[in-house]
Amino acid sequence: MSNTLSGKTLFITGASRGIGLAIAKRAAQDGANIVIAAKTTDANPKLPGTIHSAAAEIVAAGGKALPIQTDIRDEASVHAAVAQAVAEFGGIDILVNNASAISLTPTTDTPMKRFDLMFGVNVRGTYLCTQTCLPHLVKAAQAGRNPHVLNMSPPLSMKQHWFKNHVAYTMAKYGMSECTLGHSGEFKPLGIAVNSLWPRTAIATAALQMIPGVDVNKCRTAEILSDAAYLILTSDAKATTGNFFIDDEVLASHGVTDLDKYSVVPGTKDFIPDFFVD
Repeated sequence: MSNTLSGKTLFITGASRGIGLAIAKRAAQDGANIVIAAKTTDANPKLPGTIHSAAAEIVAAGGKALPIQTDIRDEASVHAAVAQAVAEFGGIDILVNNASAISLTPTTDTPMKRFDLMFGVNVRGTYLCTQTCLPHLVKAAQAGRNPHVLNMSPPLSMKQHWFKNHVAYTMAKYGMSECTLGHSGEFKPLGIAVNSLWPRTAIATAALQMIPGVDVNKCRTAEILSDAAYLILTSDAKATTGNFFIDDEVLASHGVTDLDKYSVVPGTKDFIPDFFVD
């Protein structure tokens, strides 16, 4: 397979900041077209990054950018965004379901509004974006363009340990992973890869910094995920599907074992482990 994303069109949800933006910028280095499907259009001092600031960074990295304000919970919004992306770039080769809502709360402290947000973004949003992009991914497969869906979600582990402290969040993230499990089987005959990617350690993002008590100095940067995502998205879609990848394992399988450059503080050995990795 071609180990480049040059000329490919990536539809990335939640790409205005953090991991989604890092994946976008890595693809942009190859000259990819990036559709930034995210909600933020106005700068927020607490949560930096808008679809427009992201577009500027993607262009600076060497790609083409199409910022589209999108609420992935809303069917009309997603259909409009996909139509605009196809009108601009002629198709969609890769979908990255990155947008996610988090609330690490026990049942008593999870209002139904927050429950609905997590299920609306994580599960329904992932399913809706996949469903809406599917006809274009099929065309990409028929044209030999190596189409991929990548869900930023964890390996499925039916251990009580991962559920008991935040049942709603775990169910919502696992809903994304269940999309990987099911869609990889459903789309395999079509030549479309569907995989999940998840970090072994906590990743320093603006969203993480809003969780109290997290020591960002014991985290890795989003670039470890963007480099791992790049290796997945340039792999053969027919041969690489239905996997629940962990970032460091993807890199190790390509001979990258020195991960110090991804440390927020170089030389760190004692990282905060991420959730859901047994």
